[in-house]
Amino acid sequence: MSEQTPAREVMEFDVVVVGAGPAGLAAAIRLKQLEPERSVCVVEKGSEVGAHILSGAVMEPRALNELLPGWNPEEIPLATPARDDRFLLLTEKRAFRLPTPPQMRNEGNYVVSLGNVCRWLAQKAEALGVEIYPGFAAADFLEEDGRVVGILTGDMGVRKDGTPGPNYQPGMALRAAYTLVAEGCRGSLAKRLIGRFGLAKESAPQTYALGVKELWEIPREKHTPGLVIHTIGWPLDWKTYGGSFIYHFGEGLVSLGFVVGLDYRNPWLSPFEELQRFKIHPAIRTMFEGGRRIGYGARALVEGGLQALPGLTFPGGLLIGDAAGFLNVPKIKGSHAAMKSGMMAAEAVAEALRGDRPAELSTYPERFRASWLWQELYQARNIRPGFAKFGLWGGLLHAGLDTYVFRGRAPWTLRHAHPDHATLLPADKATPIAYPKPDGILTFDRLSSVFISNANHEEDQPCHLKLRDPARWFPENWQRFRSPESRYCPAGVYEVVGAEEGAPKLQINAPNCVHCKTCDIKDPGQNIDWVPPEGGGGPNYPGGM
Repeated sequence: MSEQTPAREVMEFDVVVVGAGPAGLAAAIRLKQLEPERSVCVVEKGSEVGAHILSGAVMEPRALNELLPGWNPEEIPLATPARDDRFLLLTEKRAFRLPTPPQMRNEGNYVVSLGNVCRWLAQKAEALGVEIYPGFAAADFLEEDGRVVGILTGDMGVRKDGTPGPNYQPGMALRAAYTLVAEGCRGSLAKRLIGRFGLAKESAPQTYALGVKELWEIPREKHTPGLVIHTIGWPLDWKTYGGSFIYHFGEGLVSLGFVVGLDYRNPWLSPFEELQRFKIHPAIRTMFEGGRRIGYGARALVEGGLQALPGLTFPGGLLIGDAAGFLNVPKIKGSHAAMKSGMMAAEAVAEALRGDRPAELSTYPERFRASWLWQELYQARNIRPGFAKFGLWGGLLHAGLDTYVFRGRAPWTLRHAHPDHATLLPADKATPIAYPKPDGILTFDRLSSVFISNANHEEDQPCHLKLRDPARWFPENWQRFRSPESRYCPAGVYEVVGAEEGAPKLQINAPNCVHCKTCDIKDPGQNIDWVPPEGGGGPNYPGGM
């Protein structure tokens, strides 16, 4: 290191938490409740707590009731009690109301902005003495003698060519007895740790979905606070898993989203365009006519369930929340599961800090195995892989059998047969999909959508979307699949240029990225690695998202 290069700052904590989502904040709060004198640090790659938190979200308060007994929902901006559940099957022109499955009934739950929930939890954590550092991305982990001893945050002020710029600052080394990884779905640090310590070697293949979401303000006469609608069917075909959510909350606000399972087979499919097409359905468009779209975002969802969970412990740390895969697919909920996992992790860490500080915290998976969360995920384990195996109609029949006859205790456990990147058909074996042009009123294009996500990245920095081998793109992605990344990316990051001249090349528009991680998951050759950009970059979702 030259004399002009700033030295890397080193800070010591008892516990470092990566990610200020529900899991990370619940873990930090529980730790301080149990061990008030311990030092706890939370790092968050978003510019503020909640900036990267995108969720539909209907929140089941069970874990929150355990964490903060007597909490007041009026303290959380826009929190609205769920009052009316509707479950619809759509054909191209019609909507049929189906009985709401028991897992999807929301009495006692709240329609919330999960970002607002996290901002509120952050206030509770800081009041207990937790140190929260937004704008700091965890770039790597520190390892000594086979044990993780903390993290490195990303360097700031690095130019595109990798050299230090005039405002260069090296990342900090945050050392800790234990590191809790709560990055959310497909976190880059969790991905490295799972690979480094072989945590997924005994798990079923993980599967994911992409949720594309819009926030609308609609006329008050069309607004029903607490209305919760889910749909299945059109515009997807019967072999493709997915559906929509429509949540009315606050005063005139509607959270609208469309979810597509990333095990889909048709390389011509675009989840973003499916959302736009969904809005023109006769039963849907009337709800939004006269309204205006005020927010947009996207994120991947982890859907593999109990059988796809990796090992939850590694030497010196734990995986919690969506970084591990704690999401109940039939419920379409994960925040309560994320919080409970964080609380159980905190209890295991608190116990270890009082003792001899073992490298492996085996009491965490033991606590999980004895908890209501394990029982909940066990009962839900067959629903999602049933749809993958049997399609829409067979999946519905199987889900009904599993739910109403076996009550989640069927004498079998289904597994996903393939990871999501291995499911695409070659482009010439699949049917292209003709999507309608956007009208700019009800339906929109990607670039105008990215604009209202408030995505912002420092332009002069290394690209955070890495091709492991650029030479593989043409024969694999273009010749075989006709660049599926140009369709599955909901932000227009991946663009093919030069195709009309017979010389197609991939152009990566990294500043557009909304950090959904879909490319890292779905790329058929696993040739794309998503790594954190400079801290504070990415989308900035408003309080209603």
